[in-house]
Amino acid sequence: MGHANDSARPLFRHIPMASPYHSPDIENAVISVLQSGRLIQGQKVTDFENALAKYLGCKHVIAVSSGTTALHLAFLALGVKPGDEVITTPFSFVSSANAILYCGATPVFVDIDPKTFNINPSLVEQSITPRTVGIEPVHLYGQPAEMDAIEAIAKKHGLFIVEDAAQAIGAEYKSRKIGTIGDITCFSTYTTKNLHTMEGGLLATSDDEIAERLRRLRNIGQERKYNHTLIGYNYRMTEVAAAIGIEQVELIDSFSDLRRANAAYVTRELRPLEREGITLPYVAPHSKHVFHQYTVMIDANKTGLTRDALASTLKTFGVETGMHYPSPIYAQPCFEGRFDSFRQSCPVTEEACNSVLSLPIHPGLIEKDLEHIVEAFITSLNKSV
Repeated sequence: MGHANDSARPLFRHIPMASPYHSPDIENAVISVLQSGRLIQGQKVTDFENALAKYLGCKHVIAVSSGTTALHLAFLALGVKPGDEVITTPFSFVSSANAILYCGATPVFVDIDPKTFNINPSLVEQSITPRTVGIEPVHLYGQPAEMDAIEAIAKKHGLFIVEDAAQAIGAEYKSRKIGTIGDITCFSTYTTKNLHTMEGGLLATSDDEIAERLRRLRNIGQERKYNHTLIGYNYRMTEVAAAIGIEQVELIDSFSDLRRANAAYVTRELRPLEREGITLPYVAPHSKHVFHQYTVMIDANKTGLTRDALASTLKTFGVETGMHYPSPIYAQPCFEGRFDSFRQSCPVTEEACNSVLSLPIHPGLIEKDLEHIVEAFITSLNKSV
């Protein structure tokens, strides 16, 4: 596979950002569930949870209706309440902060590492106050946050750790699977994720007491039918969702390998563009990145092309892109005026929001797709220089 030259214009080829996995086995499993008449929180959900607990190497997996509900339950189970503060990153999907707010607590945003886009541990400790109860790192794009440093800070100050691993199933940090490090780890199985159930989420923990509390909270607080020992929520996963997920558990690692291979090819082909203002993804040597997203940074001053303009040009070649994320959480309209102070303390986040662009990297890509992505990217960039 090679580069396009300056005069070669690639043809249009539609390449989506994501391609949710499906197979005859999934179709048969879904039909079987529909025929069974048991559609909610049955044996399929239990089997899915057990398969994932075995894969992750943790004692308990609790399946729920979404990644957002997983985070909400995690904070509830750990007793987060009004007046509490939880330290997290502003460079993530809004659910990372919303789940804290659902409990009446306050998210405290700490800036990110410019290489990994994950929360910068060196800045966490200075944000701890007497009201701080926990830390919520996000393993953004599928690359683990620096958990050794975060664990050390949490232990020193008596804080819990809830990991937002919505994009990181299968990832590893220093040979430890994400899902086995913090008090609770939350995954999303939304339709675009590396393992999907159309919609859904998971919580992983090895604490028996927390696991039991999570199971009750997701099922309207019931210890047994009509015996509600907690004020809970209807956050259950459907049997159909679990059936879809079960068929993918044994494929997590092979799908991750494909994503890494696709990422390695794109990185190799785009490497010469680094001197022209393109920053390619960094992969920490001690981590297994699962490349939920392959995200580059565009230096408009060097390229002569803004991130948005590059995305628009790539679209003319059929290449879908994503901007994950174009605005910090604290700048969302729903928080108008509430978190303005963080604009000054998160300059790396502000820069990333204006310059990141994600390219397709999913396992559904074939060789010609990868060639087209590279050729379209180089051609789009060359049009500006």
